[in-house]
Amino acid sequence: MNRVGFFQSIRLKIIIVLTLFLLLAVQVIGAYFVNKLENSLHENFEENLQDRIQILVANLEEVFTKDRSENEEGPTLQEEVRDIIDRYSTDIFTDLQVIDSQLRVVGANGRMDRIGKRITGESEIGVALQFNQEDKKLFRNEYNNDRTLRRIVPIVDGQNDSPVGVLQVDANIEEIYGLLEDVTRIFLNATILAIVISIVLGILVARSITKPITEMRKQAMIMARGDFSKKVNVYGTDEIGQLAITFNDMNDRLKLANQTTEEERRKLSSVLSNMSDGVIATDEHGRITLINGPASNLIGITREEAKGQKIVEVLQLEDKVIDVKELEETGSLTIDFSTEEELFLVKASFSIVQDEAETFTGLITVISDVTEQEKVERERREFVSNVSHELRTPLTTMRSYIEALTDGAWEDKELAPRFLEVTQNETERMIRLVNDLLQLSKMDHKENAMKKVKTDLVPLVHSILDRFDMNKTELIGIERKIPDEKIDVWIDKDKITQVIDNIMSNAIKYSPEGGKITFQLIRERKRIKISIKDQGLGIAREKVEKIFERFYRVDKARSRELGGTGLGLAISKEIIEGHHGHIWASSKEGQGTTIYFTLPLMNFKRGGRR
Repeated sequence: MNRVGFFQSIRLKIIIVLTLFLLLAVQVIGAYFVNKLENSLHENFEENLQDRIQILVANLEEVFTKDRSENEEGPTLQEEVRDIIDRYSTDIFTDLQVIDSQLRVVGANGRMDRIGKRITGESEIGVALQFNQEDKKLFRNEYNNDRTLRRIVPIVDGQNDSPVGVLQVDANIEEIYGLLEDVTRIFLNATILAIVISIVLGILVARSITKPITEMRKQAMIMARGDFSKKVNVYGTDEIGQLAITFNDMNDRLKLANQTTEEERRKLSSVLSNMSDGVIATDEHGRITLINGPASNLIGITREEAKGQKIVEVLQLEDKVIDVKELEETGSLTIDFSTEEELFLVKASFSIVQDEAETFTGLITVISDVTEQEKVERERREFVSNVSHELRTPLTTMRSYIEALTDGAWEDKELAPRFLEVTQNETERMIRLVNDLLQLSKMDHKENAMKKVKTDLVPLVHSILDRFDMNKTELIGIERKIPDEKIDVWIDKDKITQVIDNIMSNAIKYSPEGGKITFQLIRERKRIKISIKDQGLGIAREKVEKIFERFYRVDKARSRELGGTGLGLAISKEIIEGHHGHIWASSKEGQGTTIYFTLPLMNFKRGGRR
């Protein structure tokens, strides 16, 4: 988060607002005071001026209306006017003229040369003489440019109420404006001082307001990084103090919520990481936002590559769906990622994610590898089919011969024994098949427990091979490569005997006359390895691993002809693995087949227990 500059901060705004408020208040008060002072000074000045004028006018009216014919030796009008002016004129008058009805100056102060001269161009004086009207005007003095107030007052004869003269006075009022300027200057200085004081106060007030706000801002930035350990200071109980208390309470609640969320996130992350199934989450556009490790491994794409891609493209569903929302209606799909070399099937289950307004916000997909399930299902179907086929063949044969006997063949002394012999052989074949199936079923359900005992393997193997030497009718030799030493193993003698019987029987069945079977026993470091090699037709490489599957025959026609069930090697594999050993085969077509199996030595039986 960027740092807030001083010119963008609330502190400057508070200072400016306080300064403007104080400045406005001072200006309003100053303007009101100066206006009132100006009016008051003007009124006082004019009242004083009016009083002086009234005294002059009263005295001048007496002089102008005096009868001078009776006392011809008395003072003249000009002398009396001069005497009145000298007695009643003050410094307030900058200029004074007394004018008679003939517009002649009969008295003045200052410039005495004007006395006796007639004035011209003064229309205001003519108006005053003619209409008995006073006049007042403000003008700039042409000599010193001072503001001057001029009053023109008629001198009226009281008997006939007509003007006999005019008094014109000029009064300098510049002093009033000078006083106003001084007052204005005082207010200006007071304003500057008030601005300085308001700035100082604004800084203090702004600091008291913004300090807790700044602390809360810093704490908010710390909280945004996930650190809830610190709290802001509470400086009072006002609104800002209550805000700080609320902020600290919010910090505690966010800390608890963050801890809960983090705990749930770790749980979810642990669950997603340790799930055997893959999980893929998308946004509302179907683009992948989350994918766990199992999903990444199943699809064969890294998490970085998957994020942002569309799920329909990653799961190769372009030909099945157009819109990602269609996947929710689909429910689940089995997706085939198989190649020419390997079967690989993935099951995908889809569920949508909605917000509170039930708007589609994403998709959760759970994928799992169902290849083994499909293989098991196929093997189950094949197993049922093989069992049905294996049982149907002898039953069909038996049915045919029994029908023939029922139709009268039992009376034929040559055919009846042969038919009964075939029926008996097929019955024994079915019994062997059922017994093998029951044995496999018990092994699958762990019901056929091993009865293991300490056994010297060398004498056991010799006794089994001796039995084959005595009972075999084919011209097939058995070569023994068995060490002359004691080899102790922990085995179930009957089960191991069954394994060797199954392998030896197959070797004898598929070996040509004059062939040889090589039985070899080799002692290795932790185990013994037994190999049984024949000289038969051999098995193709792609079919070698399948001979241990149930009902699998390389040559089905010959196997049925020889009475095999196709379960011998499957049973042998279960027995060897039950002894913690391993069984496998190697073969080349035309060069025979070798079956190998291993058993742990006595010191390493049961997974290495000594």
